[in-house]
Amino acid sequence: MDKVFYNEGSAAKLGWEPSWFGVADFDDKLVIAISDWQLKNGIKADGLCGPSTHRRIFTQRESEIGVYSHLKVHEKNESFIVHRGNFLPIEWPKVVLWSEDEGLKSNSGCFTPYFEERKINFFVNHWDVCLNSKSCSRVLNSRGISVHFSIDNDGTIYQMVDMNHAAWHAGSKKWNHSSIGVEITNAYYPKYQSWYERHGYGKRPTVLSELNGRPIGPHLDFYPIQIQALAALWAAIHDGVGINLEVCETKGVDEDCRSLNFNGFINHYNLTMYHFSSTLKASYKRY
Repeated sequence: MDKVFYNEGSAAKLGWEPSWFGVADFDDKLVIAISDWQLKNGIKADGLCGPSTHRRIFTQRESEIGVYSHLKVHEKNESFIVHRGNFLPIEWPKVVLWSEDEGLKSNSGCFTPYFEERKINFFVNHWDVCLNSKSCSRVLNSRGISVHFSIDNDGTIYQMVDMNHAAWHAGSKKWNHSSIGVEITNAYYPKYQSWYERHGYGKRPTVLSELNGRPIGPHLDFYPIQIQALAALWAAIHDGVGINLEVCETKGVDEDCRSLNFNGFINHYNLTMYHFSSTLKASYKRY
């Protein structure tokens, strides 16, 4: 067997890179590097990164992803989000991955792991009804659910789990397994305006809106910096994952979204009657 050829095919199928083993190219040095890694981790040292070796190194990298991120940022002065263990650039200065200092992480058992690439139809925007991303993360884990990203009050984007895993955020299994999701922090109710002011974020806009033909409001709106962060996240996911840069225009449930016939960026209310994440509705009480 040509081990170099095998590893090239494996990388194309499973989504890994020679740099995962500390080398630059698909050559005999990579075969030796894989063998060394396999020996250190109690795997048969054949120099081939097949499904078993890939799963082991993927899990190791996933648990230490912040270490690799710091190296990338130091080298390129860029921010990154993660898909299939690989770093995708994002034009936004405040991005924190799950294993970095101050990172927020989805607990094991709260999402479905994927090791081969999953098909992603759309990106779902959620309104978390929490005071901040830390509170949102705590509630998600306590309820046994998850989301890929959270956007905090100051525009910081927290990635909680690799985008290739299926986070449990959209309600239906078919929607979870076909999507990426973000929770945008906002406690919604005007009575929490004073909390934001006391904590130095300033007043949130207050708006009236309508959904599914019914008036909603008055309620707190998002900070402009959160919308800017969301736009940067959309752009990075479009470029890196291939989701169409299209937005569902329906202000309510949309059958094309529900049946996975839409590829683009949607809101949770395009899937259900709820205009924010019903699973987090009371989460602000937990802060």
